[in-house]
Amino acid sequence: MKQLSDLSDKLTYVLYDGDCPVCSRYTRFVRFRETVGDVVLLDCRQHPELLVDLKAQGINLNDGMLLSYRGQLFYGDKAVHMMALLSSRNNLFNRFNAAFFRSPTTVKYTYPVMVCGRKLLLRLLGKQPL
Repeated sequence: MKQLSDLSDKLTYVLYDGDCPVCSRYTRFVRFRETVGDVVLLDCRQHPELLVDLKAQGINLNDGMLLSYRGQLFYGDKAVHMMALLSSRNNLFNRFNAAFFRSPTTVKYTYPVMVCGRKLLLRLLGKQPL
């Protein structure tokens, strides 16, 4: 059984909801491997044991994705902000992402709207919350 403590502090990983089409595409389109090296994308639906660890820490992935970078955990709006700062600017999506989400204030106020949209989208698709 994999637990968060089993994942190396040196490992950069993103824990996201693979049943959410927006989350899945976002994690695949953001290009930050060029700037941070290897990044592991973990679909929490494929690793439900990690959700138990997160809940024990007060983190609910229904309300945001998680980024681990250099031993620090970034959750929700802070994860998206950090991913924008770390992403390369090699295509239109990543330039837009970096420009829009590099401001912590912008992310702080837009992220709750994105979470609500995600929850609505999952409901429309007939997907269960995590």
